Amino acid sequence: MCTVVVRVPPPPADADAGVEPVRLLAVRDEDPQRPWNPLGEWWPDRPGLIGVQDRLAGGAWLAAEGPRLAVLLNRAGHPAGVGPEELESRGGIVLASVGGQSPAGTPRTLGFNLVEVDGTAATVTSWDGERITRRELPPGTHMLAHDDVDDEATPRIRQWHRAFERAGTPAGDGWWDDWVAVLADSARLDPADDRAIIRDNHPHGYPTVSLLACVAEVSPAGADVRYAQLDRPGAWNPLVF
Repeated sequence: MCTVVVRVPPPPADADAGVEPVRLLAVRDEDPQRPWNPLGEWWPDRPGLIGVQDRLAGGAWLAAEGPRLAVLLNRAGHPAGVGPEELESRGGIVLASVGGQSPAGTPRTLGFNLVEVDGTAATVTSWDGERITRRELPPGTHMLAHDDVDDEATPRIRQWHRAFERAGTPAGDGWWDDWVAVLADSARLDPADDRAIIRDNHPHGYPTVSLLACVAEVSPAGADVRYAQLDRPGAWNPLVF
């Protein structure tokens, strides 16, 4: 039940105008008993690849390599005819994506939403256990959780999407401050509230809570990714990226 906010820039007004980066905020919900490594270079065979590593399966929740970034959110869906022992980890999807290989066919994984950024383009690839769909995000501010992009049926999107749209992301260090202020406002809700972004999903039947967040700027020149961890899972504290 992670949450991602992504702002896709409009095309430059003329050929001489600078290219504005894609900006992204991602909040990770996971079982705190499942070990992970913070943002870093955990894959010796791929120098320059950075990510938040799942230590059990060796994959990544979020990763970046050159001008490509990918982050994965769980969604409902189970591939037909694939038993529990035959399922593959979704973490490998992120590593393949930043290497240039987007999901296709019929993955042997549970359902997912995959946000992919390549330079100044952003797409969402979704797998519901039956088919893969792919949507290129138009310029603007988009929000994604466990269903569809900008889905007003998702309470946290209905509650906070407009606030993220209104918040500024000015150039320079700390561009994320207004988005983090929206996160802080959202954290006044009980973490089990369906509208909450900083979450405790135990009352909903899932052992996952919000653990950490990343912010990123992605352009053709590369990705600048920052990491911050909550002091206590599911409980808000000011984040320093």
